Amino acid sequence: MAKSVTPIRKQYLDIKAKYPDAILFFRLGDFYETFDKDAEIAARELDIVLTSRNVAKGDRVPMAGIPHHAAESYIAKLIDRGFHVAICEQIGDGPVKGLFPREVVRVITPGTVLEPEYLQDDSNNYLLSIWSGEEGLGLAFADISTGEFSAAAFVAEEALNILQHEIARLNPAEILHPESMTISTYWSGHSTAIPDWRFECDRAEATILRYFGVKTLDGFGLGDAPPATRAAGVLLEYINESQAESLPTLANLSMYSLEDFMVLDAATRRNLEITRTLRTGEVAGSLLGVLDRTVTPMGKRLIRQWINRPLLDMQRIERRLDQVESFVEHGLWRVEVREALKGFGDLERLINRIIVGMARPHDLVAVRETLKRMPDILALLKRENNKAFNKLLGTMDPCTQVKNLLEKGLSDEPPATLAHTGVIRSGYADELDDLVESSRHAREWIANLESVERERTGIKTLKVGYNKVFGYYIEVTKANTKHVPEDFIRKQTLVNAERYITPEMKQYESLVLTAEEQIRAVEARLFHEISQGVADQSAKILQLAASIGRFDVVSTLAEVAVKNDYVRPHLLEDETLEIREGRHPVVEIWLEGVRYVPNDACFESGEHIRILTGPNMSGKSTYLRQVALIFLMAQMGSFVPATTARLGIADRIFTRIGAQDEIHAGQSTFMVEMVETANILNNATDRSLLILDEVGRGTSTYDGVSIAWAVVEYIHNHPRLRARTLFATHYHELTHMVETLPGIRNYNVAVAEEGGEVVFLHHIAPGGADKSYGIHVAEIAGLPRSVINRAQEILANFEASADRPSGEASIPFHQMTFLTDSHPLLEELEALDLNGLNPLEALNRLYEWQKRYL
Repeated sequence: MAKSVTPIRKQYLDIKAKYPDAILFFRLGDFYETFDKDAEIAARELDIVLTSRNVAKGDRVPMAGIPHHAAESYIAKLIDRGFHVAICEQIGDGPVKGLFPREVVRVITPGTVLEPEYLQDDSNNYLLSIWSGEEGLGLAFADISTGEFSAAAFVAEEALNILQHEIARLNPAEILHPESMTISTYWSGHSTAIPDWRFECDRAEATILRYFGVKTLDGFGLGDAPPATRAAGVLLEYINESQAESLPTLANLSMYSLEDFMVLDAATRRNLEITRTLRTGEVAGSLLGVLDRTVTPMGKRLIRQWINRPLLDMQRIERRLDQVESFVEHGLWRVEVREALKGFGDLERLINRIIVGMARPHDLVAVRETLKRMPDILALLKRENNKAFNKLLGTMDPCTQVKNLLEKGLSDEPPATLAHTGVIRSGYADELDDLVESSRHAREWIANLESVERERTGIKTLKVGYNKVFGYYIEVTKANTKHVPEDFIRKQTLVNAERYITPEMKQYESLVLTAEEQIRAVEARLFHEISQGVADQSAKILQLAASIGRFDVVSTLAEVAVKNDYVRPHLLEDETLEIREGRHPVVEIWLEGVRYVPNDACFESGEHIRILTGPNMSGKSTYLRQVALIFLMAQMGSFVPATTARLGIADRIFTRIGAQDEIHAGQSTFMVEMVETANILNNATDRSLLILDEVGRGTSTYDGVSIAWAVVEYIHNHPRLRARTLFATHYHELTHMVETLPGIRNYNVAVAEEGGEVVFLHHIAPGGADKSYGIHVAEIAGLPRSVINRAQEILANFEASADRPSGEASIPFHQMTFLTDSHPLLEELEALDLNGLNPLEALNRLYEWQKRYL
């Protein structure tokens, strides 16, 4: 250091060196100050004044500060924008050699917050840890505000695909990843790079074993999952470094598998607008916006989890549907339960703040008031004696012991913080009551002192006051000083008055001030003891919170089902697709004053692919999406918008809908379309549901129709596929595929033409369409009349000559496919000498062809 710096500057630099990646909030009196680059960032992001401070002779550094009592709102802004904030406090009882000791008490990051000011009630705040290498992909995620902690491991071949859809599902607040790993190409949110060596497997394993106090990882399912171990170990270490007090909320680590639920990739979530809309990114207008009528914070988070993770297990789905049906059938009970749950406290997050010692008096009051309601709520929930809820009700302990402790220990309306007295109820602790009583006697003596002294001295203007410098005093105007008794001791002279004290007054003052400090200390100790008593019962309270969330969600789904005329789906373990009068759950609500036209989607025996043709704006895309959403709703445990629905459980829903480029990833609109299509063809199975809309439209006409034709053929013929597929297209040539592929059926959106007017009926009917009516759509969109007229002239010429705009041959496409060059496999088959092959050679040749061409 070239120049000598002040002691406090050196203290700051030493602390900052330990937290180079965080904005250091350095406590100076009643302010948190930031310096150097931190100050410039804080001033810019928080819109506060940037000043400077002398730190050495002739040397000034940038400085920006905020009041400590208003810090939470400022910190929230920084966290929301992805910054890390290190809180450095003054510690100890006073200065040491003229300088307050200081240390960082907490590092706040987007994924490690507990304060309600930084959290959204309706969604989890996940911290996600990622490790990827030759042995596979490891993921671990945790929400320290609710205590959820899970991990998973996947084979390396699936790493990128799985990582993308798990990030989309979790929508983490922060991602931890190795420094050598680049994630910016598919994640634009907050991320923190961790040195690669910290992901070393032995180190991560030791961290997990030490934290849980166990000898082996087998109990967590991590014994043969090194990638998951690496990710979980780094996550625990990161939380420990930023705020070790939060770790106790993670009481258990569970492994999860994608085989437990339907995987929805990012494109499908986006295209189906499951939790947010494509246009605005808001919940309103999404499927979640329709279904979420929950009334508790636990329910709001749970319904988001359900909609993001539709189930594959028939029994679990049926249990959910049974519970929803119970509330559908018992309308009065449903209304009463939902009304009783309104205003229910966020027990999950309240208890976790108590566990880590961050609770304030009003947090415990919220727990108390919530538990006071439980006997009535439990009686209401048990009233119908419904078998669907027997197991769930058996897990719900009213936690009477905790409620009694909080009722006995906390005052009715305690102050906001422990800095003020009155937190603990009178009669809870004799020690506290004695202090309060002695303080009360002294306060009463001082309160009566003014009237007593006025009467004793005869000075009617005598006043008793208090300030922080001199304590209690007696003030007498100078005109009355001749009446001051001998036991008054002059303390301070003012312009027009004198201030005095008496030995007896100082004695009572000492009693008041000492008792005040003692009361605060005792109340703080008792408060923490009560908090620990609540924390000791946290498992029961958290289970109660989870059960309340479950009742909230299933009663909400029932409420929505009744209001919107949904029916219970019938689920099967085959490939059935039979939806009668299905409707789009979002569109039908947003069509104000317009009747929604329901449509069937019933695949007949042997049908795999339905090719849907028809004009733009006629409802093709809505029809495709509604089928997908009905599957998703059914498998999350919801009733569905239809008159009947028989559905074979889908392992995946894949969608390729709309045009969207990925400029940041260097991908054009057509490239994105092809990447998404490739993902579908490479990962779908015969149990999947495929929703394909306008495949091939992003390139030239013949390129596009060739790709679309080949994609349909592949889905139809590949032994791994033959998935239930809805394929919407403007390529009318594809309707000819029914002539050669038996699993295809043609359907179209009906249109009525009368007197030159075109009316879209929005009804799906058998058969293919022969027109696109694109010019009609252009007309109603507002294109100039001259453009419309010219387009009609050009179209008439094309139809008359049967020529294409590119000048290519006008041979019908279904005939063209038979005029192309022979396929290499056909040439090999033609040249093959079947009589010269033995069985083993034939099998080997078949295996070789399968490797090359499938």
